Amino acid sequence: MKILRKRKWFQSLSALLFNLNIPLFAKGAIHKGQTKGICVPILNCYSCPAALGACPIGALQNSLANLRFNLSLGLHQLGLYVIGSISVVGSLIGRLPCGWLCPFGLIQELLYKIPSPKFKIPGYAKYFRYAVLVIFVILMPLLLVDSLGLGQTWFCKLICPAGTLEAGIPLLAANPALRAQVGLLFSWKFFVLTVFLIWMILSLRPFCRTICPLGTILGFFNKVSLFQMHVDDDKCTQCGLCTQACPVGLDPNETPNSPDCIRCLKCLDTCTYGAIDYSFIKKYPVTRTKKMRI
Repeated sequence: MKILRKRKWFQSLSALLFNLNIPLFAKGAIHKGQTKGICVPILNCYSCPAALGACPIGALQNSLANLRFNLSLGLHQLGLYVIGSISVVGSLIGRLPCGWLCPFGLIQELLYKIPSPKFKIPGYAKYFRYAVLVIFVILMPLLLVDSLGLGQTWFCKLICPAGTLEAGIPLLAANPALRAQVGLLFSWKFFVLTVFLIWMILSLRPFCRTICPLGTILGFFNKVSLFQMHVDDDKCTQCGLCTQACPVGLDPNETPNSPDCIRCLKCLDTCTYGAIDYSFIKKYPVTRTKKMRI
């Protein structure tokens, strides 16, 4: 289980490195340094007091929300930096940040360890995150604008439980003035967070599998990224242990580079035959001969 132990260290270190300005939690202030202009490769709320960088989903929505206004002023600011940042990460490693770097992913895994009845997430639920990406991240910020042509970051405003946990609650806890202004919107966001926190105890990584727009975008790159998962047919016995270990319910033997794969490498750690591997180049043929499970 060497890989799993390494992954926990990577996840914990990532949560710390992307949120180093810890003293701001006590002050209830938001870090506004120059690093906030850099998109991090994970879902990490811009408004988190300790956050050093910008969330790529928040930055993407902001670019789309300001697009009409900028064009009306003759400013050709199309958000290409944000799109480029996400594309570079996706082209290199696909959804690997979901499995190894995302603090919210770590929170989900820790909560799932709480003893309770456990429930599988149906396979069709994954399609909901595509709708969230198209409607709340792209169309609503782009189309729902005011008289000046300015839109809003609707996913952050209405849905994102990571933002509520990492930013909303810490800021309210440290700012009495903000607590006095709490209204229906925050109550709704707190309700969404509560639902997901309970769901995280009952099911493994429900946010990643049903909502997360960043994971959805990075998943588009899984089959073409430099980082690739491989299955060696000569070693694979179709025992099914990798499928049982997969946190998102995939059969690595059939779809080793599925858009749903978070590349946590649990399947590699579980395979006792050494049939699963990874590299930055393709090592084995993509097509496989079906074998009977034993």
